[in-house]
Amino acid sequence: MAYRGEPLRPATLVMDAQHSLVAQSLNSPLGNETVNGDGFGFGWYPLGSVAGSMPALFHSVEPAWNDTNLRELTSAIESPVFFSHVRAAAGPPIQKTNCHPFRYENWLFMHNGFVSGFAKFKRELVFAVDPSLYPHIQGTTDSEVLFHLALTLGLRDDPIAGLGAAIRMIEEVGRANGVLFPMQGTMALSDGATLWAFRYSSQGSSRSLFHSVDIPTLHEMYPDIDRINTFSANAHVVVSEPLNDLPGAFLEVPESTVAILDSGGYHHRDFLAA
Repeated sequence: MAYRGEPLRPATLVMDAQHSLVAQSLNSPLGNETVNGDGFGFGWYPLGSVAGSMPALFHSVEPAWNDTNLRELTSAIESPVFFSHVRAAAGPPIQKTNCHPFRYENWLFMHNGFVSGFAKFKRELVFAVDPSLYPHIQGTTDSEVLFHLALTLGLRDDPIAGLGAAIRMIEEVGRANGVLFPMQGTMALSDGATLWAFRYSSQGSSRSLFHSVDIPTLHEMYPDIDRINTFSANAHVVVSEPLNDLPGAFLEVPESTVAILDSGGYHHRDFLAA
């Protein structure tokens, strides 16, 4: 889950929504893994941060539903941009350095999915990471390698092209090692001002991804729901699964698409479309 808008208490979405991220960690109807209890992460840009500031991180190997510090933290702070992620370990060990989101300078990144057959060609991918970035890889996940490959291939200058180049490299190396569909997942990325949400898989059948409709539109649809007043006119949420049951409140991001959320609202662009 990722948020962009006027400063907001993260607990509003992480803890208190009808189908909050913590609730989804116990029961994820649209997920490949119903229970996501192998740790979690929370990343945020502190209130008053200037452009280019480094975001803060909190990682834990506790299940999200069992960590009182998550409640305390998300209730105490306000942030204009924050990420949160619950983990179901598919192989890499359960440790803090393997929890998303990942950070480099002013960038936050998280991934819901996997690189198929990663162990077969991990060495080749890691060696493709720029030597100046290599020391910043702290964990053992495919997602962290993907992030650092994208940084190597120009993410900081062009986030869409940089992540696209990293995925194309993974597909090329994976297929050379006999993996037909190497890439699966949805990804979120931010520099503290703009939020990019990607949905892509080599097979063309990606994990689910949604973002909220514009708040003014939501007001028109549901004028009697006071909770909507909690959010500013430019607030947007990106989620793997909708946070409530209100019809039309969340729009599905199409396959092979990036949703770009900034001060002008949101718009979609093709991403690595065939």
